[in-house]
Amino acid sequence: MQFLKILFWCLLAFLAAIFTIGNWTNVQVKLWGGLIAEVNLPLLLLVVFLLGLLPTMLYYHTIRWRLRQRLATAQNAVDMLRGTSPVIVPRLSPDGEPAFTATPAEFHAAVQMAPAAQMAPAAPMPPAAVPTAVPPGCA
Repeated sequence: MQFLKILFWCLLAFLAAIFTIGNWTNVQVKLWGGLIAEVNLPLLLLVVFLLGLLPTMLYYHTIRWRLRQRLATAQNAVDMLRGTSPVIVPRLSPDGEPAFTATPAEFHAAVQMAPAAQMAPAAPMPPAAVPTAVPPGCA
């Protein structure tokens, strides 16, 4: 599979090189105030492509980061309701890397907060309170 990915990227680079060689012409771009910039066509296309790609990638990574934070919060809430030991989830920076702010001593103290034997046992849910999936229109 790795070979196919490398082959795909090499083919794409080859096609881009052929396109660049075949279209190496200067294009006049009219700017504000009567300024005219002469830019190579492949460079202009690359800049326009990146202007469209970068905001989309920033939006995508921001949404992923927010969803990871919400998932970690929900998982901790479920673990607390079940009565299991607390899970320490590090905060994530926007690029997805953990951002540890606690010292190792603080981290170990938080992990050893309360042994499971000292915690009150969680009451089992009665069968009528268990959520069930009901298809729309069948209620």
